[in-house]
Amino acid sequence: MTVRKQHPPLKNNKIFFLILGVPIIFWAFAFPFIKIGLEELSPANLTIMRLFFVCVIFLLIMVVAPKKFTKIQKKDLLPLFLLGFTGLVVYHFGLNYGEQYMSASAASLIIATIPVLMVILAAIFLKENITKTIVIGIILSFIGVVIISLWGTENASLEIEYLLAACAVFIAALVGAVYSIAGKKLLERYSPLSLTVYAFLFGSLGLIPLLSPSLITQVSSLSLKGWGAVLFLVIFPTVIGYVLWYVALQKRPTSEVGASLYFVPVLSTIFSYFLINESITWMFIVGGFFVILGLILVNKHGV
Repeated sequence: MTVRKQHPPLKNNKIFFLILGVPIIFWAFAFPFIKIGLEELSPANLTIMRLFFVCVIFLLIMVVAPKKFTKIQKKDLLPLFLLGFTGLVVYHFGLNYGEQYMSASAASLIIATIPVLMVILAAIFLKENITKTIVIGIILSFIGVVIISLWGTENASLEIEYLLAACAVFIAALVGAVYSIAGKKLLERYSPLSLTVYAFLFGSLGLIPLLSPSLITQVSSLSLKGWGAVLFLVIFPTVIGYVLWYVALQKRPTSEVGASLYFVPVLSTIFSYFLINESITWMFIVGGFFVILGLILVNKHGV
């Protein structure tokens, strides 16, 4: 039985921040594109379409470059399925469902608990040393996200039509944190590419019970705008974003990498301004300042 050694941290911080920055930018774009996709697809069907095409791409990569993949160990079959099913299927379905019945501000505020949950879980299960500087940085960034969610845009509100929607998004945040923590442990035996591909392929099997005739009906009438949203979500936030996320987790402590997620609502608001004409207020700048200040403290600790 062979065990992969975890790669040492990158000495070149510019390369690391590039690796980490790319998925953060793509995930920020994902929120407005999810809104666009939900105009024509149900939450379940958008999840199915997104993960189906991702799996097709990953299978093609496995066929073209099989030597790039770490051999699967039998003992990891169930953990890989659970990792993919909870961290991908449950996460995306919960987020897609929640965004239908609550404001984007409310959804982003709940999703912003992921870094906090990651820090708590990392301390418990990975025995990571969480310093006061990291805690203060995370708190400051969270305050920034709250300001952006409440007052960052003219139409910002914490409107929630159904409590179930809020619960669904919180469950998405929880499993999103678990996906990173559990994945960090499995990165000791698998490369970032291998782990991402195996998690998607095994986890996506959990979508089978969600298949329905509505999928064919909605896909057959999908507009170019809808197809564009789906393909963007497939290629950039998912295929590229998830692989690079595990690369980043392999190089640095979970608390430092997770804190970078606070940049997502900042960038998402900016992108929404250009994509769906969402107005930005001066309070957005205040919130963004707190987010950036907090991230500087967290990353200064790790440099």
